[in-house]
Amino acid sequence: MTGLPLRSLLREPRLRMIFLLGICSGFPWVLIGSAMTGWLTDAGLSRTSIGLFGSIFFVYAINFLWAPVIDRFRLPLFRHLGDRKSWIVFLLLIMTAACAAMSLISPQADMLWLSLLAMTIALASATCDIAIDGFRVDSLDPETEAPLIPYAAAFATSGWWTGYSLLGAAAFYMKGLSDMSWASVFSYLALFCLMMTAIVVLFVERDSRRLAQLEQKAAALGQGVWAQIRFTLIEPFRALVQRYGSTIVILLLSFLFTFKMGEAFLGRMSITFYKEIGFSDAQIATYSKMVTWWVTIVFSLIGAYFNHRLGIFRGLLIGGLAMAATNLLFAWIALAGPKESLYLLAVIADGFTSAFATVVLVSFVTLLTDRVFSATQYALLASIANFGRTTVSGGSGYVVDLLNGDWATFFVLTTLMVLPSLLILWWLIRRLQARQFIDHS
Repeated sequence: MTGLPLRSLLREPRLRMIFLLGICSGFPWVLIGSAMTGWLTDAGLSRTSIGLFGSIFFVYAINFLWAPVIDRFRLPLFRHLGDRKSWIVFLLLIMTAACAAMSLISPQADMLWLSLLAMTIALASATCDIAIDGFRVDSLDPETEAPLIPYAAAFATSGWWTGYSLLGAAAFYMKGLSDMSWASVFSYLALFCLMMTAIVVLFVERDSRRLAQLEQKAAALGQGVWAQIRFTLIEPFRALVQRYGSTIVILLLSFLFTFKMGEAFLGRMSITFYKEIGFSDAQIATYSKMVTWWVTIVFSLIGAYFNHRLGIFRGLLIGGLAMAATNLLFAWIALAGPKESLYLLAVIADGFTSAFATVVLVSFVTLLTDRVFSATQYALLASIANFGRTTVSGGSGYVVDLLNGDWATFFVLTTLMVLPSLLILWWLIRRLQARQFIDHS
């Protein structure tokens, strides 16, 4: 890789920390995503119920509402750890406790408590993501270190999939190979979460944000209570509109909302689909988790390289089209049945296109984010993307039931969902180029 050999990237301490924090961001999706879906499916819940249970992910779509608090204030109890790191450690401890409590109950007898604990994890995880994204954005200067931004996105993506796929695979291996109960699996997952917390404490450096610049802007608005409230809650969003204009912001939010909608619908029901089509827990762990993990790590770095070479527009366009087309492979599986070779092909293709699209998207959003209000503005943009990926996709199970279990048609529909976002993207890029916010590459 011209100018940025892999050996140099691996020696960069900030990228290693970004990878580790990516693991912390991806792991909660095992607890309330894939492992929880497997547990609820084995417990006999309907596809509609499983899809609706996943609506707890809506908190990822609204975390920008409390992101200004994370951006502005430190946690007194963990103050010595740093601004972002203190929040991350505190929230990981909350997730550990909630996961441990989950291991003591069952869906059949305590569905209400299971839902409340899952919501607790979702809230803690969504808030933790604010601090993690802020840490990553703060770590690099877009003016002097722009070439590193795609690689930071790649390391974050690889870390996320390591937390989601590797630890998710461990959950399914424990369940499938040892015939362990799901409650016991969750007790081990709580231990994993505690171990991750300790690793963050030991290996993630104490972060020092650009507080001087932040406080300087706050002082410019005055020292009154209302002035400080306005600065904390309103100024980050006002600054975004002031910088780009309302038209570009609306187009940007519309694109982010629709870009990964199809992938979200597929992902929400994938475990249920694999089980219904006839794949075992061990096969799901091997192909959907382990293979996807390796593919994502490799192609995230390749995606970062091509993102730098292709430019933002072409990268997003190619990533979107490839991501949509890959969903047709799952329609093929639905028609052909549980063939391992076809399953392997689908997860490799899906891992590649998902990694590529994610790296390009994260790089795009990072470049558009103001460093003074990094956590809040990134949370707003990521929340809109997450709204389609988490909340709207809660109806995915209902769609499958409406189609009477016609999985092939369902996956074709997920392919078509990406087309509106690409039209919006074309219009958005033209506006950004006209205002000279990005070049014409």
